[in-house]
Amino acid sequence: MIEQAYAQADDKTTPAVKDIRARISTAVDATTGTGLERLQCWLQMPADSTFPKMLDSDCQVRAKRVGGLLSPGKGGLSEPSDLSVALGVPAKWTAIDTALKAERAVYVNGSTGHVGGAQSKFNNKGNTGFHVIVFLAVGQEADGRGYYLGFDPDVSATTGSREAWKALVAGVTETKPQDFTAAKSLEVIKSMMLGSAEGGLGPLARKYYVDTTKAFPKIIRA
Repeated sequence: MIEQAYAQADDKTTPAVKDIRARISTAVDATTGTGLERLQCWLQMPADSTFPKMLDSDCQVRAKRVGGLLSPGKGGLSEPSDLSVALGVPAKWTAIDTALKAERAVYVNGSTGHVGGAQSKFNNKGNTGFHVIVFLAVGQEADGRGYYLGFDPDVSATTGSREAWKALVAGVTETKPQDFTAAKSLEVIKSMMLGSAEGGLGPLARKYYVDTTKAFPKIIRA
């Protein structure tokens, strides 16, 4: 699994975190449809806050849609060639950096256990299947270590994302995504993506410390 950490408001990225926030906020506000349709546009959700199962496994379709909505730069969503093929790996990541700096989101497809979160409901012992996330920026820690700022729509991905979801949807009577009003759905999406801290990002936005000298593990089809 790619080493990951939650994004912070003071992270030094290109584009800047404040600009990523603005892109997300603008795109979410423009989302139309019923409450459930808006939620499904952005989030891969559990049936309810006990996480018995996920409502869908449409990560590929969702990542392309979300990536397009978050790509104001010329050319739209960037889809790199297969990251599990060793040939030309450094050049692929150079191209990814260029796309991100030009305000284009990048579609990142990898094996379930490699690009997903540690708590994801989609993880399995054989690491079969794939998951798709979206990179939004390239960053560097104070010690020089590089990372990519990414958005993973999978609400089950981490302890933090699960806890945030439970706080948003649980009540006296269990709240299910299909019961959300359009207004409530936008509130939930923004909370999951932008968080509650001023200038920060939510638990679905994480830093990915990718080894850009190596190919991703091969995807094993179930």
